[in-house]
Amino acid sequence: MQKFSDDANLPALGSAVSRVVQLASSDDEALQELTNFVLSDVALTQKILRLSNTVSYRTASGRTITTISSAIFLLGFDTVKTCALAMLLVDRLPDNNHAQSVRFELAQALRASVIGRQLARRSHFHDSEEAAIAALFKNLGQLLVASHDHGLYSEITELTHSADLTPARASMQVLGCSFDQLGATVLHDWKISDTLIHALSPLSARAQKAPESRQEWMSLVASFSSEAARLMPHLNDAKQHADNQILLARFGAALSLDKGKIDQLFALAIEEAHILLDSMGLLSLPDKPAELPGEIETGTSAQNLLNDFLLTTAGPDSKPSIACHASGKPINAHALLLAGVQDVTQMMGSGHGKLNELIMQVLETLYQGMGFRFATVCMKDLKSNQFRARVAIGEHHAARQAGFRFSATTTHDIFHLAIKNNADLMIADAAATKIHQLIPVWHRELLPDTRSFVVLPLVIQEKPLGLLYADRSRLAPEGVSADETALIKTLKSLLLATLNSR
Repeated sequence: MQKFSDDANLPALGSAVSRVVQLASSDDEALQELTNFVLSDVALTQKILRLSNTVSYRTASGRTITTISSAIFLLGFDTVKTCALAMLLVDRLPDNNHAQSVRFELAQALRASVIGRQLARRSHFHDSEEAAIAALFKNLGQLLVASHDHGLYSEITELTHSADLTPARASMQVLGCSFDQLGATVLHDWKISDTLIHALSPLSARAQKAPESRQEWMSLVASFSSEAARLMPHLNDAKQHADNQILLARFGAALSLDKGKIDQLFALAIEEAHILLDSMGLLSLPDKPAELPGEIETGTSAQNLLNDFLLTTAGPDSKPSIACHASGKPINAHALLLAGVQDVTQMMGSGHGKLNELIMQVLETLYQGMGFRFATVCMKDLKSNQFRARVAIGEHHAARQAGFRFSATTTHDIFHLAIKNNADLMIADAAATKIHQLIPVWHRELLPDTRSFVVLPLVIQEKPLGLLYADRSRLAPEGVSADETALIKTLKSLLLATLNSR
């Protein structure tokens, strides 16, 4: 455990993992938090968008997905959540020049999560998607050892081959604890829920009985998914049939699976896993952990392999790298806004978009398309007689959302003037005298470095519902073109139509 204790990056990884695990798809705020979490990391954003634009997931129109909100709507909240967790592991675990073994264990974890998600879709238990997270973490012990001490990992692997020991017994012999115990200890340190940790406990080798509780079902899914994942690369092997029979005999009755259902499960999981592995650069991998010793060549070729494998961690305020004006506004703002308008229109037309999903899609389109650093949708709260931020995106979104509120009682400031006149304001220089004197004190205190911003009132039949707000910390002398203005007004109109219909 000393090497894990010495790794200063593990607590930060644990904090990020814990934050994502706690997001529940049934929570209205979870969509906002997941969107902001993904957008805070350039590599993660690019991977999720790349996955969304694969042939298997692309929308019927064939249009390119350009926002994370659209990706979540298309792929599903739980798929993006699980992918985000997997990508965190890919990005932040050390490789110690043995990327092949780390990649192998990551691929196994991702395959297991896909199988777990397939089983969760068939389950009657509430919050069944947590089983996919349990399946993802089932081999966390192996992954940690492979990434932190490849010598020990290789020794354990050798024992499973030469001495015919199970991974549990081999790891106990070498480490003094099993892989499962190691993974559970680290997850406990990361403050992951006991429910999820208990789901990773090993099961006996005998045939399992039907679960009597959600906890028992999660344990079954985690174990089955992990073992099934290791069979997936060998489907055409002669030994595959026998291995499938063993798997079926052990888990079939407990999970209501027969041969036909397992075959169907494998077919669906293989297709989905192929897409996910390809999007993460983990597709071309060996069927087993690397051989001993020094299975990775040294020098330039090894470094190239690592470069292909590793994701580049981005800071919390980073955005994908695209050509921008000095203000941060993308050069191709019109194209990004147009794509967002089309996404919102499609989401509304599907009849499946929830109000928060549509709001987030509009907000992210404005945020990404115009290169803002912070954006929010404010709604009027009749109880407090205030306009209050309902959702927010961008830098320090949580703190700024909490502070972005002002009285609905009319005063002479830029927000009330915009609302009263239902006027869309696009301010290129907030320091200009006639603008600065209209900015209220609460805004100056909350966002003191704002240099350019937009205010888009949400008014229906002269009744103010709220407003859209977005800003930058830089001047925007390039302004907003007529075409861009038209698309921004269209976004606002789509949001108003949604609010008016709810």
